[in-house]
Amino acid sequence: MTPTDTHSGQGSVTAADPGETPKHRTTTTPTNKASTQHRAGTHTRPAPPLWSTLALTAGAAVIAGTYLWVLTSQPATLGADLGHTTLGVMVGYLLGAALIAAGTLPRIPRSVLALMPVMIALNIATGQIVGTMTPIPLYLDSLGTVIIGVIAGPAAGALTGILTNVLWGVTINPTVIAFTAGSAFIGAAAGWAARLGGFRRISWAVIAGAVAGIPTGLIATPVAAFIYGGGLGVGTGSLVAALQGAGSSMLEAATIQGLGSDIADKAIIFALAFLVIAALPKRLRSRFPFTEHSMVRRRNTSSAEPARAAASSH
Repeated sequence: MTPTDTHSGQGSVTAADPGETPKHRTTTTPTNKASTQHRAGTHTRPAPPLWSTLALTAGAAVIAGTYLWVLTSQPATLGADLGHTTLGVMVGYLLGAALIAAGTLPRIPRSVLALMPVMIALNIATGQIVGTMTPIPLYLDSLGTVIIGVIAGPAAGALTGILTNVLWGVTINPTVIAFTAGSAFIGAAAGWAARLGGFRRISWAVIAGAVAGIPTGLIATPVAAFIYGGGLGVGTGSLVAALQGAGSSMLEAATIQGLGSDIADKAIIFALAFLVIAALPKRLRSRFPFTEHSMVRRRNTSSAEPARAAASSH
């Protein structure tokens, strides 16, 4: 018997062998594949240029080098006024900020750049009030930095932290300039935590903040102990004094205070950042593609429904 062709309005099926069972094959066209990816919420973005990565690396190296110079030289006049020492440290951090900014621009939407001044002002206002004027041994000066890190990534978060401390030091409190490396780290840590899914649950955000507070405290402790003789704020300074009165050395007291304050401070800030971002409308969050990392992943059950229905019918 010769094979016959059965024609329909949508295609044809050729019977090649009477004993062969026809199999249904599905072909995914490029258009269908693209639409499937769009429905699934996946977005393919071009990789950033090599010079962007090199600029970020160079900026991080300059920030680290400036921090190490501060620790090794221990300038007594740093933060006392805007003299040569303070200006030199400021130039180092500004150069690092400029390199990080250059490397960040191809990676973040322009809407983030418009939001940065607001977040920097939030950092300075809360930090000046809580960190230097109240007896609470916390800082709360990096909420805006963490928010930018979560919605735009580690580089944008680090840039926000650097600019916060430099502008804060120039305008109000020169002593905070020495702590710029820690501010840069916490902004980057917020972006890393978001990328790993640390902002999909508030409990995860609290844990991520507490973990990030450990290296942040260790970065700030030598500056506080060797340059400023302990904590600078009302609450942190009194805690260091109390620990010294109990028999601890300056470095031990500053380390205990720094770790305790930073762990609690960053856990609170990460939780507040989670609440702020979760309260944003979806349409607004969609303007910041990096927030996809912080969205709750729901299992797609649409493909499993036909299989489940077929199994129940047998």
